[in-house]
Amino acid sequence: MANFLSDVTRRGFSLLQAVSPALAGKAAFLLFCRTPSPRPEGAKARAAHASGAARLAGAERFALKLAGGGRAYAYRLNGGARGKRKRFLVTHGWGSRTEYMAELVSMLSAPGAEVVALDFPGHGCAGGRFLHMGLAVETIAAAEARFGTFDAAIGHSFGGAALMVSALGLLPHLAPVTIERLALIGAPSEMRWLFIDFGRLVGLRPAAQAVFENEVSRVTGRRLEDFDIGGAADSIGRPVLVMHAEDDKEVSPAHARRYGAAGESVRLLWANGFGHRRIVSAAPVLAAIATFLDGNPDEKGVTGSAIKKDAEIIPFFELPARRAAL
Repeated sequence: MANFLSDVTRRGFSLLQAVSPALAGKAAFLLFCRTPSPRPEGAKARAAHASGAARLAGAERFALKLAGGGRAYAYRLNGGARGKRKRFLVTHGWGSRTEYMAELVSMLSAPGAEVVALDFPGHGCAGGRFLHMGLAVETIAAAEARFGTFDAAIGHSFGGAALMVSALGLLPHLAPVTIERLALIGAPSEMRWLFIDFGRLVGLRPAAQAVFENEVSRVTGRRLEDFDIGGAADSIGRPVLVMHAEDDKEVSPAHARRYGAAGESVRLLWANGFGHRRIVSAAPVLAAIATFLDGNPDEKGVTGSAIKKDAEIIPFFELPARRAAL
């Protein structure tokens, strides 16, 4: 069935770009930004969603309105007038939602820290089926405006890239967020590879591909090439922890190496054996994040280059294949 739909899509784009490469490029961008169904598919995903929902049962819930009528959603634990404490932000990957990040959220909130976890537009409780990087960065800015500045932020995959774009202040209409520490889990370091792969998938020819890529400038005010965040990671002047598995089949470990080569403020930690999805709940990864967020000058446990080769796999869940998208 998947092959049939792929063939139909390619034929449709072949016909459309023969008539108008501009229309084909714009249509490709709309399809590229369409998010998967937020409904858990399969028994494992449903069980993981139910477990995550139970962990979040006591969280406050907020709708975040974005410019242009968009909407995101936020969960907050340990909010309100509880005295001085750290405040952390959590962002999920493409096709995910906060319930699937609940183990990380629980670890962060257990010592009493205020934790805000986001559902991007097109995901979870936010509703809709559309997301691009501009909307994700607007969501992060809206969270900072609503809850105040964050001591640190942790993002998985697309959510990690969105945090880096936000910290760098790449969108011309939004000021950089003032997050003091960033932890990126399985995050891409640049975005053009996604557009090239998607263009090949639907059979775009050069003229339509150019229109497809230029849609990025229209919705963000920046060129696709400007979203090369890996090489700029050191320029934010704040500690960045990058965690990646060399067996990640969705975001190449080459992205982690690009981050790691950016400069002295970036630490690269390999979490091999946990792939792209299990990594967000792996006990050694959570422990490394906790150490990093403590801000210990020695940061013991984070300075090594690997958690463990072929690490024990913590039982987690399997989501449908996800991709990061701009």
